[in-house]
Amino acid sequence: MSTSPADPARYDSFLRDLLGVMAYGELSAFERLSSDARYSPTLHDRAVLGRIAVIEFQHYELVSARLDDMGLDPEAAMLPFQPSVDHFHERTRPADWFESLMKAYVIDTVTADFYRAVARHVDASTRDLVERIQADEGATAVLRERLQTALADDPRLASRLALWARRLLGEALTQARRVSFEHAFLGGLIGADEERSRELVRELTAELAANHSHRMLQLGLAG
Repeated sequence: MSTSPADPARYDSFLRDLLGVMAYGELSAFERLSSDARYSPTLHDRAVLGRIAVIEFQHYELVSARLDDMGLDPEAAMLPFQPSVDHFHERTRPADWFESLMKAYVIDTVTADFYRAVARHVDASTRDLVERIQADEGATAVLRERLQTALADDPRLASRLALWARRLLGEALTQARRVSFEHAFLGGLIGADEERSRELVRELTAELAANHSHRMLQLGLAG
């Protein structure tokens, strides 16, 4: 783990980008879940999604506070990532409640895996922040339970949601690769050359895909 970076200026730039994309990701998740709650078939389900949205906003506040503590402007740190994150969500707009649940579940879990992987190489304070946010499994558990219930109530959903989940994974992995390359995540942290950086990103995306496949099997869906 790179707790004492050889190039402090480069590391500080990396850290600003890491926290910036995390902050905007959490803020976007809050907005997306709040908006998707309109698909909810019952008021109880709307409240469930609303509660998860609140958790995402609390995560945003934690990352924003860390940027403030570093003397950085959270908005300036987030702005470079706004176009690509917004475009991602436009490309993956759910058609109904069930697709909204699956999107929240897939993106929540794949994102958590991504940041945990990057956090292996950062300083202890940043790693603690990432682990504090990604260790909050409450929202993930609720989403998993609601998906399991929906699939049990209507087995016909299985094939549609499996296809939707695969599309979401593909989009999420493309996004992860783009962010990793453009901002030197992983490779830049350990001083790897371009070839090794690309190898690290390939290893990471393979890990993310394998974890996703395992979670889909837990839902009774093809990975």
